This record gives sequence, C-alpha cells and structure tokens, in this order.
Amino acid sequence: MALLLRFVLLCGVADFTRSLSITTPEQMIEKAKGETAYLPCKFTLSPEDQGPLDIEWLLSPADNQKVDQVIILYSGDKIYDDYYQDLKGRVHFTSNDLKSGDASINVTNLRLSDIGTYQCKVKKAPGVGNKKIQLTVLVKPSGIRCYVDGSEEIGNDFKLKCEPKEGSLPLQYEWQKLSNSQKTPPSWSTDMTSPVISIKNASTEYSGTYSCTVTNRVGSDQCQLRLNVVPPSNRAGTIAGAVVGILLALVLIGFIVFCCRKKRREEKYEKEVHHDIREDVPPPKSRTSTARSYIGSNHSSLGSMSPSNMEGYSKTQYNQVPSEDFERTPQSPTLPPAKVAAPNLSRMGAVPVMIPAQSKDGSIV
Repeated sequence: MALLLRFVLLCGVADFTRSLSITTPEQMIEKAKGETAYLPCKFTLSPEDQGPLDIEWLLSPADNQKVDQVIILYSGDKIYDDYYQDLKGRVHFTSNDLKSGDASINVTNLRLSDIGTYQCKVKKAPGVGNKKIQLTVLVKPSGIRCYVDGSEEIGNDFKLKCEPKEGSLPLQYEWQKLSNSQKTPPSWSTDMTSPVISIKNASTEYSGTYSCTVTNRVGSDQCQLRLNVVPPSNRAGTIAGAVVGILLALVLIGFIVFCCRKKRREEKYEKEVHHDIREDVPPPKSRTSTARSYIGSNHSSLGSMSPSNMEGYSKTQYNQVPSEDFERTPQSPTLPPAKVAAPNLSRMGAVPVMIPAQSKDGSIV
C-alpha cells in the first residue's frame, strides 16, 4: 500500500514539472537613457498544453497613477505592437519563432518614461505562466564643466569646480593633476573625490592641468582645466582707470544733454519770434486800387469841365494825385505795374483843350 502511494506521488510530480513554466527569474535591469534594454522571457511547454499560444507583455508605470498597459501581443500567429503609443515602434520580439520558447523583447532608445515594471504572460491552455522584470533608466553624466571660481593670484583663496549638466544620482567625482612635475598638496586629499576643491593661500606650485571624472552606474564623463597662479595685479591702477572712465562717460553724457536742451530752446525761440511778427504787421495796402480809385474820380469830373475852368483844374487837380502810388515800382517781381488808360474826352462829351505851358520865368508858352 505504501509503495502504491509513493508511485502516485511520483507521477503527480512528473506531471507538474512538465506543465508550462517560465524559466527566466524575476530581476532588476538598469540601463542608460538612449540605450536598448533586453527583457528576457523564456518558457517551456508540456505535452498537455494543446491550446493556442498567446504571449502578452504589460507595463506598470513607475508613477502608479496609470493602469497596466499592453505594449506588445502575440495571438493567432500574429504580432500586435501598437497598443501603447509611448512605445510604438520601439518594442520588438527578439525571436522570429515564438513557439520555440523565447518570448523576450527589446526596448530601444530608452527614455525616462520607460521606467516601470514589465510583466511577461504566456498562455497555452491549460498552462499559464508569468514573470516580472523591473526596468530602471538612468542618465549618464554628460556636459561636464570645469572652471575656477575666484581670482587665480598668489595668496588668494579660490575654488576648482566640476559640474555635470545631467546625470542620475549617485555621482562619484575624481580629480587628478595631469602635470607630473608637481603633485597636489596633501591638504587636498579629502577634496579629490568631491565636486569642489577649495584652495587657500594659493601659490605657483598649484599651477597645472587638472581633470575631473564624474561616474555613475551607467557611465562616466570627464573635463579638464588649466590653472595658472600669477602674481597679484596692480589693483590701484585698475581702480583709478575705472574711475577716470566713469568720469569721462558722465562728462560726455552731460555735454550731450546740454546740446540737446540748447537746440530745443533755440527752436522754441524761433517759433515765438515768427509768431509775434505775423501778429504785429498789418496786411499790405493795395497801391493799384488806390490809384485806380483816384483816377476814376477825376474821370467823372472831366466830363463837366469847360474851357474856362480847365486851367485851374490842370494846376490843382492833377497836382493832388499821390505821387507815391505812381512813382513806386511794384514790389512783386511777377506782377507788372498796372497801366492806367488816359481818359477819352470825346466819349465823355468834353471838348479837347490845349493847356498852355508856363516857362521858368513865368511867361506862358
């Protein structure tokens, strides 16, 4: 009876070991940003697994705020890899024959958003199996910048700094002096593995070329700097030159402001004077109209003249014509002087009369 029971137990264990199982252990994988991550998933089948083969990869994002996402699927002898938009075109099965027992995948061009837990599920009824893989994407140190913070003069205190632009923590620093002729001071030993080296009371022996290497779990990067410790400069002369330069700049600015204000005052004065002249000068008198009105009045009086009063008219009336209206030349160069037509006495009904002329001695000619 005991022998029979042992036989039954052995048969059950044999059947259990021959069922579908994933042989890849659960693990954690660390890769650098931009690289390719290989996520293994190998399985074995038993003779009892006769159903269709289905393979499914799921992603549980690291922020735990999103539900599990199907990133690639094999079902009905077809592959579907467009379920998850963030990984579209970047996830692929590594094997061309998935039925051979290899469901591993590659995730290319890794991003920080790819961090999370990936789960491989294999189903071939009645067998089912799954495994989880934790993927961490790290950033290599890059863009390392080495520089001197302070004045590189004898007796001064300054710092040598090493700063990476990016890089996942933890970061390790290592300083080296590349010049073999001189060694670093013993006091620097504790700073050679830190991002900053503090230098006190600098001397010329500190001069040389230094390198800083920054390393993390996925990569490293390096930078160099040249340190030249020189004698102190003439600070008094530098300060004096700066003061003189500032004074000259102030004088120049003051001169420009003075010229601008003077020009504005002159323009304002010219406008005021021009405005006053236009208001004080009366409009010009029309000389042509004055002469014409005077001659017209004389024309009207000639029609009633008789020979008896012509002599008196010739001596008095024509002497009263304003000389300035006839003698002055017109001021405008474009307008010719107005011509005054002689009165037509025959049309006016008057008899032409000869007016005797008088000589200088008083006799009539």
